[in-house]
Amino acid sequence: MATLTNVVAPIADQPTWRTTVLLKKFLVILTVLCVSFLQPTANAADSKKQFNVCWTIYAGWMPWDYAQAKGIVAKWAKKYGIAIKVTQLNDYAESINQYTAGQFDGCAMANLDALVVPAAGGVDSTALVVGDYSNGNDGIVLKGAQKQLKDLKGQSVHLVQYSVSHYMLARALEKAGLTQKEIKLVNVSDADVVGAFNAPTVKAMATWNPQLSELSALPNTSKVFDSKEIPNEIIDLMVVNTNTLQKNPALGKALTGAWFEVLAMMKAKDKDALQYMAKQSGSSFDSYMQQLASTAMFYTPAEALTFVRDPKLPSVMQKMSQFSFDNGLLGPTAKNANAVGIAYPNGVTTGNPKNIKLRFDDTYLKLAVDGKL
Repeated sequence: MATLTNVVAPIADQPTWRTTVLLKKFLVILTVLCVSFLQPTANAADSKKQFNVCWTIYAGWMPWDYAQAKGIVAKWAKKYGIAIKVTQLNDYAESINQYTAGQFDGCAMANLDALVVPAAGGVDSTALVVGDYSNGNDGIVLKGAQKQLKDLKGQSVHLVQYSVSHYMLARALEKAGLTQKEIKLVNVSDADVVGAFNAPTVKAMATWNPQLSELSALPNTSKVFDSKEIPNEIIDLMVVNTNTLQKNPALGKALTGAWFEVLAMMKAKDKDALQYMAKQSGSSFDSYMQQLASTAMFYTPAEALTFVRDPKLPSVMQKMSQFSFDNGLLGPTAKNANAVGIAYPNGVTTGNPKNIKLRFDDTYLKLAVDGKL
């Protein structure tokens, strides 16, 4: 199989958007430095009792909405003497930027985005809850009946650029024997995906659910690729600030406990819970259940623990690192794909071990498995 180095070339024909992205990343990093300078003393941080985490609409993240609305987060937070607010934001990229800038203690995001925004921006982050991997929840849709993956050649593909959709597109092009030089990328916010696709000039879209399901159901469209073809690669997380987590383990315990309480309800097919999540995601019940079917949810702590400890995970993240470096997403000082270090259970690391900024920690999953939360 060809490496991503052969598939993903830096984009040279869109300097305006690329400059905008890099400028936004610079502003986020600058904000991070300012926030760090103004942080309270360690003793004050140790006594922190109120926390804020954010999420955006996605099939696999709807449990956070339910847990907040039904008082499950509040119950677990109270158990540990803290308060946690779970906030829904409308723009996925902006939610990650706000987390990186220190406005939230945690944020729901995919593994690639955790690497290229907070980690590459110098914010040490921990993947506290590994919720699922996309098993068909991300895909590429073309207008026209019976289109195939090879029909991407020469197309303008709309997507949230430099996100997991971009990574998925690169993997799809690899399988089709194409490169990014043979298409044109057009950035669009995830909140605008459906509206953009309705425009006559838009012919191709790479996106995730629930938008993917909505576009796939339109007449005269073809889903030419989805994440079933790259299982275990696009991973959905609740990421928290490592420094905050280390000083406040109650946050990790409460979030982990609340998450798996809701997941147990979903596994038991609690219809009230599932109907609530479907409605809040803007989907019908049947559509939401179809989305869950293409989401490889880890319904128990044991399943999530097994995944985090899987020796294949470092290999997946190395692919992500290579993609990120090839697209200039690890920062201007990155000399290679190993610039950012990533830590895994049992002392395993990839990238620069002296610059660990992303951690897959099994501490809280193990507590949940052992019934010690």
